[in-house]
Amino acid sequence: MGRWCTARRRAGRRRARPSVTARPARPALSGPLALGAAVLVLATTAVLPGATARAADALGSARATAGYDFAGGAVRIAGARAIAGAEPLEAGATYRSTLPRSGVLYYRLELDDASDAYVSVTAVPGADGELTAVDGIRVSVQDADGGSCSVQSATFGAARSPRPVTAWGLREIDPGASRCQDPGTYYVGVERTRPQESPPDDWDLELTAATEPRPRQTGATEAPETWDSASPEPLPGEPEHRPGGNGFARATPVGQGVWRDDIRPGETLYYKVPVDWGRQVYATAELAGSADASGYATGALRLALHNPVRGEVDDAAKGYTGRRTTVGLAPLPPVAYPNRYATAGQVGALRFAGEYYVVIHLAAQVADDFGQGPFGVTLRLRLGGAARTGPDYAGESRPKGLFEISAQDRAATPVSADPDDDLAMKAVAVGGIGTGSLLLLGLAVWTATARRRA
Repeated sequence: MGRWCTARRRAGRRRARPSVTARPARPALSGPLALGAAVLVLATTAVLPGATARAADALGSARATAGYDFAGGAVRIAGARAIAGAEPLEAGATYRSTLPRSGVLYYRLELDDASDAYVSVTAVPGADGELTAVDGIRVSVQDADGGSCSVQSATFGAARSPRPVTAWGLREIDPGASRCQDPGTYYVGVERTRPQESPPDDWDLELTAATEPRPRQTGATEAPETWDSASPEPLPGEPEHRPGGNGFARATPVGQGVWRDDIRPGETLYYKVPVDWGRQVYATAELAGSADASGYATGALRLALHNPVRGEVDDAAKGYTGRRTTVGLAPLPPVAYPNRYATAGQVGALRFAGEYYVVIHLAAQVADDFGQGPFGVTLRLRLGGAARTGPDYAGESRPKGLFEISAQDRAATPVSADPDDDLAMKAVAVGGIGTGSLLLLGLAVWTATARRRA
């Protein structure tokens, strides 16, 4: 990628209960005894680890077999064939549009001279079109004079599997730069990378825009040169069922842990994980074996990481022979503000804290040799490093809170049990035992009282 140029359900099976000899009905609990028993059951349930996550699985909405779930309330907007008719993109908003086979579509940005601006474009091709490895989308940002601020592309890759592809563009304030530094009108161009080889049907688009204020004080202007680049062992433990979402706006929140779901050929799963300043993301995806282990699908299992503005940080893909297959992301540096000054694209994309997205795709071609599945997929997610204080921004991001992790974010993020959660699990255990003991004592008192009254 290089420096930004200024130039988805499980159906549970129930076993039939064996017949038993009818027993005399037990007298129903009443009064304080019944109340105590009810409270005890509720309290015990409340302290069971993973109860909330399992309930979410049971009550979660069904995910479509294929396709992409666009953000609810996204504004419909038409791209213009020329910059003169470009409609505005407001920071903090999400839009829907369509991209024809050929030509560039333009959208407009009104920017100040004190904020970095980011635009992401996700293109969703039809499921039946034949794609090439280099087909995809290109997103560019330019100033009112036609000067280039950034250009970035996203392609379908060797698997040539129809899937959502996301590219991003930016305008960043850099005192050492001569272009794209002034306030005013800027233009976002979106086009296909190989229109002559691309399917003729229109592609649906989802666009987002965001701004990031500058820090109050200037800090380091060079990316960190050294960091822990050793790959830790994949997180151990039994996976917990956590269905993936079908788009960025529907991404399923997860934290460090081992998560599993079922995936079908052509499907893409989205998860989001809060990543604080100073933390590192390690992720692997494991695809279960097939009963028919004969054949080969190129680049079948794809794993990618996207940052809070949906820009792709890194990706990895691996072929599938019907045997269990694992793919993992390369070791990535900790999230840090100065990463933006790096020449390597993966480092530059780790420029801010916030909700990162882990995206898993299973190539449609897997169905040719191994059937429609579904196939079990396991995501092992580890967060390394230590949380640090981020920059003192001079203003608010748009949307607000995009580059920070709030207490609500942490509370809404499930974390499965693993060795690194030992302290947390001990706290839960102590709290559970203490609460249970108090309730049992209360229940004993209520029982004695009831007996005396009888």
